[in-house]
Amino acid sequence: MTFLGALPARFRRERVLIIGCGDVGQRAARELGGGRRVRLLALTSNPDNAAALRGQGITPLIGNLDRPADLQRLAGLATRVLHLAPPPSEGQADARTRSLVRTLARRSPPSAVVYGSTTGVYGNCEGRWVDESAPIQPLTPRAWRRVDAEASVHWLARALGVRTSVLRIPGIYAPDRAGGTPQERLRRGTPVLRPEDDVYTNHIHADDLARACVLALWRGKPRRTINVVDDTELKMGDYFDFAADLYGLPRPPRVARDTAGDQLPMVLLSFMSESRRLHNRRMKTELGLRLRYPTVAQGLRIRALPG
Repeated sequence: MTFLGALPARFRRERVLIIGCGDVGQRAARELGGGRRVRLLALTSNPDNAAALRGQGITPLIGNLDRPADLQRLAGLATRVLHLAPPPSEGQADARTRSLVRTLARRSPPSAVVYGSTTGVYGNCEGRWVDESAPIQPLTPRAWRRVDAEASVHWLARALGVRTSVLRIPGIYAPDRAGGTPQERLRRGTPVLRPEDDVYTNHIHADDLARACVLALWRGKPRRTINVVDDTELKMGDYFDFAADLYGLPRPPRVARDTAGDQLPMVLLSFMSESRRLHNRRMKTELGLRLRYPTVAQGLRIRALPG
C-alpha cells in the first residue's frame, strides 16, 4: 500500500492523479493505460480499495479530501489531475474543491486540471437547446455546489495559467455499471410524467465520458467548459418506455405533474422540473471525441439482458 508522501516529488513520466476514482475514474484509467507514457495515481479514502486499484495498474494514495494534512501531500505530485470527487452533501459551496485547488497551486502546479461537473447548473431551460455560453441558473443546493467548484477550478487558469477544463455531465449510464440502466426503477413501477408535462433529459455512456475526460487532459483549451453529452434527444418518459421495451418490462405509468408530488420523492421531482437539450459541438470539435454510443438506443443494447 502506498501512502501519500511516500512517493518521490518528481517522475520522468506524466503523472496523472485521479481524484474520485470510482467507476468513471477507473474507466478513464483504462483508457490511459499507464505504462511508459503515464503513471496513474488515485486518491482513495478507503484502504480496502488499494488492492483493486493496484490490480488495474493504479498507484493508490490513501488520503481524504476533508483532511488538510492529506491534501498538503498532493502538492507538486501530479502533472495532470482528473477531479471526479463529489462535493459535500450540504451547503452551497464545495469546500473540498476549494481546498484541493489551493493545494494544487503550491509547488509545481499541474499543467492541466479536468473537473467533472453537472449539466444541472443550467437549471430549467424549458426544453430549449443550450450550449456552453448559456447563463447558469442552478435551482438546487447540489447544483450551486458544482457552480462553486467550477469557479474554484477555473481560478487556477486565471491565477497560474493552468489549463483547466470543466466537463458538464448529464445522466451517466452503462449496462456494466452499477445502477447504470433503468431496469431497477422499471421493476419498481416508478411513474413518469405524462407527455404534455414531460421534460427532456440528457445522457452519456460511461465509456464515452471516460474518453472525454482523458482527451480533455491533453486537448482541452484553457479555462474551457464543455458539455459532455451524446446525441440522444428524448423526453424522460420516452427514455423509460424505450428501455422497458428493450428489457421486456412493463412501461412505467404516466402521471400529471400536479399529482406527481403524491407519488414521487422530492429528489426525483427536482429532476423532473428541469428540461433542456444540450449541444455537444464543442466536445466533438475541440476534444475530437467520436462517440462510441451516439444514443442510448445503441448504448443500452450492449449486453441488454434482464437480471
